[in-house]
Amino acid sequence: MTDATRLAPLGLGLAAIGRPAYITEGRDAVLGHDRSVDTMRKRAHDMLDTAWERGIRFIDAARSYGRAEEFLGSWLAAHPERRAELTIESKWGYAYAGEWRMDAQVHERKEHTLAMFRGQWPETLAALGGPPDLYLVHSLTPDSPALADGELLDALRELAVSGVRVGVSTSGPAQDAALDAARELPDSPFTAVQATWSLLEPSAGPALARAHDAGWFVVVKEAVANGRLAPGGDVEAAAALAAVDGQTVDALAIGAARSQPWADVVLSGAIAPDQLDSNLASKAPTADPAVLATLAEDPARYWAARGERRWT
Repeated sequence: MTDATRLAPLGLGLAAIGRPAYITEGRDAVLGHDRSVDTMRKRAHDMLDTAWERGIRFIDAARSYGRAEEFLGSWLAAHPERRAELTIESKWGYAYAGEWRMDAQVHERKEHTLAMFRGQWPETLAALGGPPDLYLVHSLTPDSPALADGELLDALRELAVSGVRVGVSTSGPAQDAALDAARELPDSPFTAVQATWSLLEPSAGPALARAHDAGWFVVVKEAVANGRLAPGGDVEAAAALAAVDGQTVDALAIGAARSQPWADVVLSGAIAPDQLDSNLASKAPTADPAVLATLAEDPARYWAARGERRWT
């Protein structure tokens, strides 16, 4: 696929352990029924400790990930000596609306406005106990008002001048168009991206390569496709390829992402140490790239199915 001697490092994403409900397959079997704030905080702290012990130094959160920033901030407060070695990424533009309920009608609310940025930035500072290293517009799409709001873009330029790396995360079948639009803005404030890329949805790859070539920092999310490319997932062809390759299916998926030449960090969404260890054991796939490419799904169908996943 690519140079097998080079693998991007793993980061830990807190999307699945910062709130009681999320769309990742198999959470019930790991988390059980107790999703209280105290229990989830302890799990988040345990996973952060495990990640630190395993050498992971990149942590991803967001305003919409329930209490993820708060959990991370309290962990950092307990270990202030670790902060200098860490790269912390967070995101604004979505607000958590789930009220810590499993059965919430709406779990998050999107708003890419100057008012939202001005409201969420101080919330991020308070939760983390200081600024993140990267701060991204959450789930930018080509029609996002963030691409045309001059006052918002000026505010993001000011943030970038202050030393915080400003970027975007992308979602949906037009990730490539959104990323190219953000990169091509005159005097663009953006120099980082977090995008979905997996063996099932690799369509953003060329745009991510263009961003990387332009000096952007590239983070891959959802490499295991919200659990579809994990043990017990629904992609039998991927599981078969992983078995031939001598890897678990999640390791195959993570390894494929880590081996992309434009990837700087690949996020693990692990919620238990054994999941993280399995992700860390990943290696570049030995399968023919043409065979791996047969796993790719139509982006529109992939994202439509993702949007219908239950929050559990």
